[in-house]
Amino acid sequence: MRQVDLTAEETSAIAGWSAESRRRAEEILSLYPEKRSAVMPLLYISMIENAYVTADGMRQVGVLTGLSPAQVQSVASFYTMYKREPVGKYLVGVCTSISCFLLGADDVLAAIEDESGVPDGETGSDGVLSVEHVECNGACGGAPVVLVNWEMIESVTPEKARELVKWLRDGQPEVANTEEMQQLFGGERSFDWGIKEPEGAILPVPAFGPYGSVGEDS
Repeated sequence: MRQVDLTAEETSAIAGWSAESRRRAEEILSLYPEKRSAVMPLLYISMIENAYVTADGMRQVGVLTGLSPAQVQSVASFYTMYKREPVGKYLVGVCTSISCFLLGADDVLAAIEDESGVPDGETGSDGVLSVEHVECNGACGGAPVVLVNWEMIESVTPEKARELVKWLRDGQPEVANTEEMQQLFGGERSFDWGIKEPEGAILPVPAFGPYGSVGEDS
């Protein structure tokens, strides 16, 4: 890992970020010979700091990478995992691609909308749940697939989807752990998992250590 010393402009741009996020940004930049190549992980750090990808966040990432805000926006607007509006504590996604669709994904999504009172593409007024339909997540053998903060649950029925919503809304777990949720609300998996994963997501972004978005299920 090479040493990266931020310029005064770069330091000033992220002065409002937490010390941990500033450290992570420097660490991420040290991994790329070209700073612009770090735009995607830095957008995640920005999303964690600002709750979503804000205009100011895109400007901050632009300063760090040498890109214009418009260039950063072109990345943030292309990938749906970068949220440009506030989302709830739990981002609940239902895959509606062909395999999941054929096995009842629309009914699962309708059950989640009905139980939560949150329509597809929106966030509840209490800020707990956001609901959306998503594209294929590569687990067609375990369709229909539901994601909570990008942690996967396979073979979910409409009845189990309602239970999941109640569990999230009433219990508000600190960690969305795929192992726990699979046991509680899932069915047949696309394949047997050889190693249990104790960690999960603590924010509505993918669980990844360098982003600071990982927690361990107790």
